[in-house]
Amino acid sequence: QLQLVQSGGGLVQPGGSLRLSCAVSGSGIEYAYIGWFRQAPGGDREEVSCLSADGERIMYADSVKDRFAISREEDKRTVYLQMNNLRPEDTGAYYCAASRGRGCLRLTRGEVYNFWGQGTQVIVSL
Repeated sequence: QLQLVQSGGGLVQPGGSLRLSCAVSGSGIEYAYIGWFRQAPGGDREEVSCLSADGERIMYADSVKDRFAISREEDKRTVYLQMNNLRPEDTGAYYCAASRGRGCLRLTRGEVYNFWGQGTQVIVSL
């Protein structure tokens, strides 16, 4: 089992920055790949970024490329999503997710992830 606890989020003006954190605990952390998802009000869940367990694969959705950055502490117990130059369309509930194995091969709708954080709200507005 993996447990994921999120922190960060909140209200920010367009052009601002936020950093989301996802604390990962449990067994087999070293084999966990991580994804960050968001779901806009009334919209579908989309994966905006993922990071493979070995750190060699990172993917970003086109909508966030060059603005968001995923990273992880060396002990793999905390994963971050740094979000810069935020836009109103970035508003939504953000979730981190994890699973073990060879992941981050493509961006998904979440079907490959077994463990989820509780979610945090990001609102980008004046």
